[in-house]
Amino acid sequence: MAALHSITLQFQNAFLRLTFFLICLAALSAVSATLLSAFGVLPWLSMQAGFGEAPAKDAGMFIQIGLTTLILMLAFYLPANARMMALENNHRKFALNMHDIADAYQMAHAADRGELFMMSSEFDAVKERMGFLRQHPDLQSLEPEILELAAQMSQISQELARTYGDAQVERARMFLQQRQEEIELFQQRLEEAQVIQNELRQWTRDVEMEETIARSQLTRLRDELFELLPELSTQLQTPRNNGSSKASSVVAMSPLRPAE
Repeated sequence: MAALHSITLQFQNAFLRLTFFLICLAALSAVSATLLSAFGVLPWLSMQAGFGEAPAKDAGMFIQIGLTTLILMLAFYLPANARMMALENNHRKFALNMHDIADAYQMAHAADRGELFMMSSEFDAVKERMGFLRQHPDLQSLEPEILELAAQMSQISQELARTYGDAQVERARMFLQQRQEEIELFQQRLEEAQVIQNELRQWTRDVEMEETIARSQLTRLRDELFELLPELSTQLQTPRNNGSSKASSVVAMSPLRPAE
């Protein structure tokens, strides 16, 4: 898109210059032909014209004079158009120069952040930066004024380059990366602890359920035993006649106390 825009601007500039030249040539030719016709050197323009049915006399002469006047009026606008074109060209050159200055400054500032420049005084620092920019392969086509301005801008932002140098930025990134890794490890351990907690909670619920089931079974067994003991006690108290002279000893059993 940028290349197409540049080509369009160049074509427009060339077409405007051609139009400027043609208008000047037409104005000069028309004025010369009209003056020569007025002095009788050349004949006037001949043309048949009229208003209604009455023919107009010397219509070609008036048309020729009118066309000459119109072309001269257009020619008077050419200086204003030339000034506008000059302003547009200066604006394009200014934008181009600012773009070049920005590119040169970015390269010098990147080198300054990498601690490439060692001079401390202002004059030596600017001179060192200009030497670096002149030797750069991408900036050899730029004018010395642009390189000087970029070097001065880089020298002014020297403190900023030292504060945010490559080494400082790299240390900050390593620190943040370590903090990020610690946070990720903490999150992993937290997830593991959450899983263990869920397992222990489920295990506790299972144990409580088993205890409840065992307690209910013990209660049912105790109730059945209490129902069975009176029947056993009654059967033991009844005498047995087996034909012997000895009396049967009966032991009365008392109901068992429930286990605490």
